[in-house]
Amino acid sequence: LGWACWKTYLGRPETDGHRTAAISELGNGLLEIGQYDDALSVKETEVAILQRIKARVQHILDVQGKLAVTYARLERHELALRMKRIVYYGYWKLKGEEHTDTLISANNYADSLIQLQRYKTVMDLLRKTLPIARRVLGESDKAMLRLRVNYARALCVVSADAVTGSSPDDLREAVTTL
Repeated sequence: LGWACWKTYLGRPETDGHRTAAISELGNGLLEIGQYDDALSVKETEVAILQRIKARVQHILDVQGKLAVTYARLERHELALRMKRIVYYGYWKLKGEEHTDTLISANNYADSLIQLQRYKTVMDLLRKTLPIARRVLGESDKAMLRLRVNYARALCVVSADAVTGSSPDDLREAVTTL
């Protein structure tokens, strides 16, 4: 379906909404069926086109988020981390720290940090984010629960690492967080 959409609208100008929707459909379809190398090429092109035509910032951030997922699926974790950082700070600047998109992108950023074993950075990020998420989302929201799990994961690893000099209080905090 993605290829059919793309072939149909390829001849239109880059600014045409149908053309941008078609390239998005193609990239998402390739990602869904596991054609990650092809999806990467399409998503990188999509981001470049959106930036060139000066699309809405939120649209660019959404596509950059999909690009980060593609990098992660290809095990290009440093690139995924950089892209997720861009998306997180982009939403933070665009919508503020209390918006759901910002909180979700903070968690996505934390996921990449955990993948790369940057637990102290995860803890710093989520110590600031959790109180905001608790107030905005509530304790039982799925996004809030994911934030808490990531914070606890990082805290447990740091607590278990004797080199860091972490105290048993950190482990208790992790358990309380969950």
